[in-house]
Amino acid sequence: MAAVDPQQLRTFVTVARLASFSEAARELGYTQSAISQQIAALEADLGAALLVRRPVGPTEAGRRLLEHTAPLLVRLEAARADVARLAGAPGARLVLGATPLAVGAELGRALGEVRRAYPSVEPVVRVLAQDVLPAQVATGEVDLALIDGLAAPSDPLPLPEVGPLTTVAVDEQPVAVALPVGHPLAGRTGVALADLSAARWLDAPDLTPTAARLRAAAGTDGFRPATRYRGTDLHGLLALVATGHGLTLLPEAVVARAPGVACAPIAAPRLVHRTELVHGSLPEGPAALLARLLVG
Repeated sequence: MAAVDPQQLRTFVTVARLASFSEAARELGYTQSAISQQIAALEADLGAALLVRRPVGPTEAGRRLLEHTAPLLVRLEAARADVARLAGAPGARLVLGATPLAVGAELGRALGEVRRAYPSVEPVVRVLAQDVLPAQVATGEVDLALIDGLAAPSDPLPLPEVGPLTTVAVDEQPVAVALPVGHPLAGRTGVALADLSAARWLDAPDLTPTAARLRAAAGTDGFRPATRYRGTDLHGLLALVATGHGLTLLPEAVVARAPGVACAPIAAPRLVHRTELVHGSLPEGPAALLARLLVG
């Protein structure tokens, strides 16, 4: 069997994602005939049908290949980006990826110092979900990333493996459950997370730990979402807490200054809100300076 062609894999992933040969041809800039030929060649190489044609969708073998293909393509792009960074001229741009709660005053001050040192550079901050940021760093779509999440003290965040990235802790803060003012637990000096498993929870995966993450941390079932919140607007999430639509877990300092919201620190298990800086190779330039400022 010959080596699998990465372009054929990219084509296969695109057809499967769009469920259409014609749409994949438009997106990739090929003719539909060329797309069909690439898929046929890949199927012949692997000795298995990968796509059902009408309606278009992956076969069982195709679904298994998709599980392998996504990380393979990310690693290929990561290798290309990493070599390009090392071989290229010093970076003249600064693109930072960040999860919503990782953007704060410390970052603002650090960006100010970078702008003074590199006045011609216009920093770009992209607020994105935690699960996509490591791959964006690896493939060079962002130069570095600030990622936050729930962890045991001094434990690293459980990030996907996408290549040889460096991860450094930037901050750890206590966590608390956000409650509406007047809630029976408001003002408590500490609560056990497991004791809240039957409460109404907000499901806000772009901002706060998922129900699965809460169940794993508490070691119990429950934490069923009462309201689903899709977005990165923290003020909107806290407004839902204040009006009784559900509880959520946030850094204690965030909860403490929110109007209409009370907090109860999590006493057990021991948890922190951890922020990490993630980057690949960083030639001298604005991104490298920002990294030094954030971890210094």
